[in-house]
Amino acid sequence: MKLHALVEDLDTARAAIEGGATVVQWRLKDVPTVDVVERGRSTRSLCARHGVTFVVNDDVEAALRLGADGVHLGQGDHGAARARAEGLMLGRSVTALDQIGGLDADYVGAGPVWPTPSRVEADPPIGLAGLAEIVRAATVPVVAIGGVDASNAAECIRAGAAGVAVMRAATDPALRRAVDEALGAR
Repeated sequence: MKLHALVEDLDTARAAIEGGATVVQWRLKDVPTVDVVERGRSTRSLCARHGVTFVVNDDVEAALRLGADGVHLGQGDHGAARARAEGLMLGRSVTALDQIGGLDADYVGAGPVWPTPSRVEADPPIGLAGLAEIVRAATVPVVAIGGVDASNAAECIRAGAAGVAVMRAATDPALRRAVDEALGAR
């Protein structure tokens, strides 16, 4: 759970794994399931060879076809019951404290912690205080997302997050070092 790399191509996945990613989240927005599967096969194989957890973003059917370890669903996404029935690990996104109660998940991605250029339509940042509130309320591991990089990842861990999720910083080995050091200081 400590370092989720959200990727949309094999080369980025490879670099993220080399940089220490523990989870690769295959994130192709607004792409038909058949294309998510076709483009994801090599990345799934790469993750399997390296013992890295492979999660598909938003698409339970693609996760099943790819033999993924799990699926990550946002608040408006459907398929949680099917994911559970099929034995997939289930990640859920939360952007506010009131979304955590009763949420069926194996982990939650909380954020955005800070503004992020990769999601201009994102909800307002929750900040470290909002992240800490969600961590205290959650009964599963919380992964911080949104504007996270090597310079601020440790702050997320100190706020109680079990790990961080990144897009822009997915290939930065300094990020893994920052997370490891912060987790070691707990």
